Amino acid sequence: MTSIIQAGPQFNGQASKRMHVMAKPIGAACNLDCDYCYYLSKEDLLEYKKGCTPQLNDENLEKFIRDYIQGQNTPEITFSWQGGEATMLGIPYFEKIVEFQKKYQPEGVVISNDLQTNGTLLNDNWCLFLKQNNFLVGLSIDGPELLHNTYRTNKAGRGTFKQVMKAVDLLHKHEVKFATLTCVNNLTSRNPLEVYRFLRDVVKSPQMQFIPIVEMKTFRETAPNTWDISERLTQGDKRLIPGQKDSVVEPFCVSDHAWGNFLIEVFNEWICNDVGTVFVQYFEALLEAWMGHRNPLCTLGEMCGKGLAMEPNGDVYTCDHYVYPEYKIGNIAETDLQDMAFSPKQQQFGTAKSKSLPKQCRECDYKFACFGECPKNRFTRTQDGEDGLNYLCAGWNKFYRHADAGFAFTLRRLGLPVAHGKHSDKVLAGKQILPEHRA
Repeated sequence: MTSIIQAGPQFNGQASKRMHVMAKPIGAACNLDCDYCYYLSKEDLLEYKKGCTPQLNDENLEKFIRDYIQGQNTPEITFSWQGGEATMLGIPYFEKIVEFQKKYQPEGVVISNDLQTNGTLLNDNWCLFLKQNNFLVGLSIDGPELLHNTYRTNKAGRGTFKQVMKAVDLLHKHEVKFATLTCVNNLTSRNPLEVYRFLRDVVKSPQMQFIPIVEMKTFRETAPNTWDISERLTQGDKRLIPGQKDSVVEPFCVSDHAWGNFLIEVFNEWICNDVGTVFVQYFEALLEAWMGHRNPLCTLGEMCGKGLAMEPNGDVYTCDHYVYPEYKIGNIAETDLQDMAFSPKQQQFGTAKSKSLPKQCRECDYKFACFGECPKNRFTRTQDGEDGLNYLCAGWNKFYRHADAGFAFTLRRLGLPVAHGKHSDKVLAGKQILPEHRA
């Protein structure tokens, strides 16, 4: 008899196991002072020592790398290095990282690295190192000069656009793999085509990541999902609009509808001119969802909790956006990394994303596309008064309704299945279409 039980993914004869940690070896220390940065405030919240730059010491660095490798069973292990600004640690620190990785690298396993940076400290030597060691660089750039310089400033309040564009030239010169990370705020959201075409035509970005800026005014002291329930506002309340009187969000945030409009404008340009030549992370991930596959992005997937964060003192937190005392799950000097990553507490954090959805989300036609998006943005109420609705819900829904047919059309042109949406294979199969009307 053939068993109907299918084995899970295997590697080296054992069940595949993977985890992901955003390592912040320099913590929130940064040479810039961007207005909307959600991490600079961690210097006070996590009680960094005054007057010195935090740094993951050699002992903990080696232990982290060893435990991270030994805690996984997969053909490729990816390390992610972020800050603050991790390049402030210098090339020798990252040479040490590569040495430790080679020391513990299992036979037959590929180890890769990605590094998020503002680009202002990159030079030829940095790019030579990054190229030689096959690092993927995530470069923060918000668009053309005026839009970028509004919020992305140095400690003296001066814009950083020219420095970042020098970094772009260096990355191209040395053929370093890179992706651009663009924050969609109250200004960039109003100029979607200007931002997108700049990234495509001037920066020549191989991969575009767009990040909606959503921060409550209390985010520096108050952890997500610990807000006072009695103070949560209903979707559509004017106090949820950035810049409005008594708004509960920071003025630099993107509004829900502006986020939807931004995605729609970029999507229209992309689907008409750039499918297959320009990689937009959100669109590629959503095509996977429309096909019925698991969304590769934690913010849009059914579960989260797969992107832990580690501070320079070795403390580990449930998520990069949950680095608050309430969400600390241990320290690498005291607990094995895999024990924290696969702990009941972390699993509960991850499954809570879909289990805590309000009725409006559970009954939504596009639940499959985002499962309520990132939990750290769920601080509003539905029109029925139910708690836990995402601040960006209206914008996401507007975009999904607009892009639904486009995603289905794109997949069919590629000969791929359409499992979800109002133009899915199942929906079309249920319609009586005469042969002469078929495409």
